[in-house]
Amino acid sequence: MSTSPTAALSEAGVSIWLDDLSRGRITSGGLARLIAERNVVGVTTNPTIFAGALSKGDGYQAQLHELAAAGADVDTAVFETTTDDVRDAADVFRPVYDASAGYDGRVSIEVSPDLANDTDATIAQAHALWEKVDRPNVMIKIPATLEGLPAITAAIGAGISVNVTLIFSLDRYRAVIDAYLTGLEQAKAAGVDLSTIHSVASFFVSRVDTEIDKRLTEIGTDEALALKSKAGVANARLAYELFLEEFASERAVALLDAGANRQRPLWASTGVKDPALPDTLYVTELVAPGVVNTMPEKTLEATFDHGVIEGDTVTGAFADAGKVLDALAGVGVDYDDVTLVLEREGVEKFIVSWHELLETVRTALEEAR
Repeated sequence: MSTSPTAALSEAGVSIWLDDLSRGRITSGGLARLIAERNVVGVTTNPTIFAGALSKGDGYQAQLHELAAAGADVDTAVFETTTDDVRDAADVFRPVYDASAGYDGRVSIEVSPDLANDTDATIAQAHALWEKVDRPNVMIKIPATLEGLPAITAAIGAGISVNVTLIFSLDRYRAVIDAYLTGLEQAKAAGVDLSTIHSVASFFVSRVDTEIDKRLTEIGTDEALALKSKAGVANARLAYELFLEEFASERAVALLDAGANRQRPLWASTGVKDPALPDTLYVTELVAPGVVNTMPEKTLEATFDHGVIEGDTVTGAFADAGKVLDALAGVGVDYDDVTLVLEREGVEKFIVSWHELLETVRTALEEAR
């Protein structure tokens, strides 16, 4: 019997989450079909995704008319429409959540990127989103900025499941794991059932290649050019090595023994940006037990159609991954600068999308009035 590549990926221990959501996808049954036919077991959203969905308008007009009639402002309208979508998607995934004992069936919604550098406001909005969606299988996305780290700890400490987003560097990933473990320790002290808290750490992949490949092209030597399109996968593989090490520590094991869950690595930004690369590169090269790969639909369909899944492609490759980063440093690529630039640009891009979303909803409210 033959099996689909997405089924094989699931069998290899990778949870497939869709990096997209819209009301039309929910109401048409399209989301349910991806669960049934593409082995999708979760969804992630971000401001760019919601901006795209709202700009198309499908399915939102009636609610926006009601909100306009009630005198809602634009922030309230965005809050209501996006949390409704996430709640409805969470209900679609509830059977997956129940069958996996909370491991999958997750839907993520992000705090406003305008708050990326405001710890207290991020904490407040994480609570507001968690309470508004009111589903155990929601995850609140908090960016891994320096100001986001204590917000991650506070949310976890309060029993809120968190998707930590915009992680680019190994050092920051180590800090994210520490923030998670500190949050679990606070939750334990407060009497929260640790088994109810889940978290993923979203490590971005293709954007690393895009930035580093640009720098390698500028350097232009044969040695530099030979390293193109290798950094993203190598960086992610080293993140997985760090994940294994940190969750085998005495501190982590004590929490796991008390019922806590490991914070799983999530591969984000897995759509290939360079058309010269295989379109399933960031799927097939990052297969490992206990990870999530959140894919745009185009990448999901490419994987289903022609992805070649050959088991774990990560745990045997740590040494080679380290050599790639060493070689990049050797030709003059500043890894720390790359990851700082990517974090700043990542926040800025989401802020732009967030304001596009606000403007789309503002226009719709004015038209409705």
